[in-house]
Amino acid sequence: MEFDILDLTKPMLDEMNVVQMKMLRTAQQKKNELVHKAEKEMENFELTLAGNGTLNSSLIQQKKEDLDAELEYQCAIIVDQLLYNMSLNEPTNDEDMPPKEENPDTGYIVDYSLSYQERYTIVRDYYMSIEDKQERMAMFKADEVAKKYLDSYYSTLFDVLTVYSR
Repeated sequence: MEFDILDLTKPMLDEMNVVQMKMLRTAQQKKNELVHKAEKEMENFELTLAGNGTLNSSLIQQKKEDLDAELEYQCAIIVDQLLYNMSLNEPTNDEDMPPKEENPDTGYIVDYSLSYQERYTIVRDYYMSIEDKQERMAMFKADEVAKKYLDSYYSTLFDVLTVYSR
């Protein structure tokens, strides 16, 4: 994915942790959706003018300026939110996420807006980073958050970690 929501260099991207990258990806996706929506609206407006025989109207330029101004405003809000969240190093609570007190410190990101495959990958990477095999399995077995967070993927990850713990 190309990131143009913020002006970031390759070294800056490489230094970001998983939480920051997820926030950046989400912000970039929101911007991309806004750009796509504005382009479609402009295309529909031009088709309407063409159907009315007024394609060379000055309305096109005015509509483009209005859409660009709205896009810039919405992107500024996204950037402001992104910079604030990245400074906190955690996403703000969304409606679909449990409240903070139900989201304990797990060592990995607990973001219910992620797909189950993304959740699985994050939790797997966290547990695979623990070198002591017995400690890894003991921690995973005791992780009640992972059971709820991964749902049916929990047993799959349990099997994978068991193989790596031999």
